[in-house]
Order: sequence, then C-alpha cells, then structure tokens
Amino acid sequence: MDTTAFREALAAGEAILLDGGFSTQLEAQGADLSDRLWSARLLADDPDAIVRAHLAFFRAGARVATTASYQATFEGFAQRGIDRAGAEALLRLSVDLAMEARAHAEAEDAAAGRRPIRRFVAASVGPYGAMLADGSEYRGNYGRTMAQLRDFHRDRLAVLASTGADVLAVETIPEVAEADAVAGLLPEHDAVAWVSFSCRDGGHLCSGAPVEEGVAAVDGRPGVLAVGVNCTAPEHVDELVGRIRAATALPIVVYPNSGEGWDAAARRWTGVGRDRVDPDAARRWTTLGASLVGGCCRVTPDQIAALAPALGASA
Repeated sequence: MDTTAFREALAAGEAILLDGGFSTQLEAQGADLSDRLWSARLLADDPDAIVRAHLAFFRAGARVATTASYQATFEGFAQRGIDRAGAEALLRLSVDLAMEARAHAEAEDAAAGRRPIRRFVAASVGPYGAMLADGSEYRGNYGRTMAQLRDFHRDRLAVLASTGADVLAVETIPEVAEADAVAGLLPEHDAVAWVSFSCRDGGHLCSGAPVEEGVAAVDGRPGVLAVGVNCTAPEHVDELVGRIRAATALPIVVYPNSGEGWDAAARRWTGVGRDRVDPDAARRWTTLGASLVGGCCRVTPDQIAALAPALGASA
C-alpha cells in the first residue's frame, strides 16, 4: 500500500466524497446478486461489470472507490470450490478493477480538459458476519473469541494490504471485539484503515454496545486513520457523529444506507427509508465533524452526484 496521498488528503482537512451502494449500482446494471457471495461473485463471473459500477460513482464525483471484496473471504470462496490461490487472486483483482476504473476516470478528465482530481481506492474488509450471509453484520455478538476473529481476518487483510490500495475500509463492524481484533492486525502488515461501525440507533452499535466503546477500541491504534459509521439508517447519523466527535480527534467517516432494512433470508431490502442521504444531510454531517461522506446500500450515483457540491466537489 502507498498511503501517502490519502494521508495527505486527511491531514489537509479535505472533505472527501465517497462512493455509494456498490451492489445497488451492480443491480441497476442487471447483475443478479442473490448468491451468498453477493457482489464478490462478479469478481470471477463478470469483472467488467465491477469496473463499470466503480466508474459510475467516479463520474458522479466520488473520490473513493470501495472494492468488491466486502464479502470476499477464503471461507466463502472455498464453499464455491475456489482454492486458496484462486481466492487470493480474486482479492487482488478487486483492487485492480477499482484501479482500472480510476484510470478510466482520469483519462476522461484529461480528454475533457478537466482539472485532475485525486482519487483513491479503499480495499473493503467486511465483517465476519458478512461471510455468514445471514444478516449477522446487523446483529454482531457472534460468539467468537478475539483470537478467532483475528484468525478470520488476518490472511485476507494481509492480501489486501499488499495491493496498490490507498487505504483499507474496515466496514460494517457490529461489535467492539471485532473492531479491536482487526485494528490489532494493522501493524503486522504496515496497513492503514478507516474503521466504520454498523449501528442500531443514535447511540449503539448493532451488538448493543455504546458507540463510544467502539471508538475507544480503535482510537490511537497504529494504522487507524479514521473512524465512523456505515450501513446505518440516515436518521441516526447526526447523533452518532456528535458522539464520535466527543470521543475522538480522528477524522470521521460517514456513509449510511437508505434507511431500509435487510431481509437476509429473502436477500432483499425491505421497507422505506425515512431520511435520505442528500445535500442537506451531508452539510449537517460535515458541520458536526465528518470529513469523509458518502452512501452505502441503496444509495445511487445520482445521490452521490447531488452530494458533491455540498462537499465542495464537482460532479
């Protein structure tokens, strides 16, 4: 990993626009994501679709592409008959595809005479619950020891940390122990990451622990560059950002979902979001202290494009 440019952007206090719901865009392109591997299936079956989805968000003004490795694990690939070497190759491919999309976006900027934009690739490190494909990332309390969680994450993190990604996105983490476990692995690989939690309300992780406990588990840990929340209903974000800012001086990352609920058995989103990821929300979140802002599941490129002016960017 060459983390210099991303560190410089954070140190400069830049407001960085993230991408949105990667799986949402893939589905809009016609992909079937009903498989347990979710978007990671396309690493093997349709890598061009992944490039197109990343490019859609770059064209919308996003400065970060979050890779298709959220649900990509050695265990999950093994269930599909993919051996360890093949799984490692697919993990590396997830970063290569995001970098390919970035190169396309940069070429388009040059051809149009637009000012160059610094864009980044964040290698997604999803939670243990994502591998289970049963909605556990919205519950936590896996019943796994710290050692077991470290063992689960270690090899995948090592592979992603050895790629050309600018940062790791340790995301949708529902419990304190898992955040602690992953943060402890970062120095082993000279890796840097943001850590973002999935939350059930304005004060608690999905596991039920206060969000301040999650922040305390990673605050000051070597390699942790930012902390925040993702795949959480937008209605809870204002309070969460306030609580996080009171607990840490780290940059804050925020990328909520649409506010709908995930039905793991039917593998679909249900209900209707009450608040939206929109320019007014983005302005509130940055005023409260967030510096990396975007969307998660069900947030489209059009919504990301609408956020760009609120963050001082141009789509």
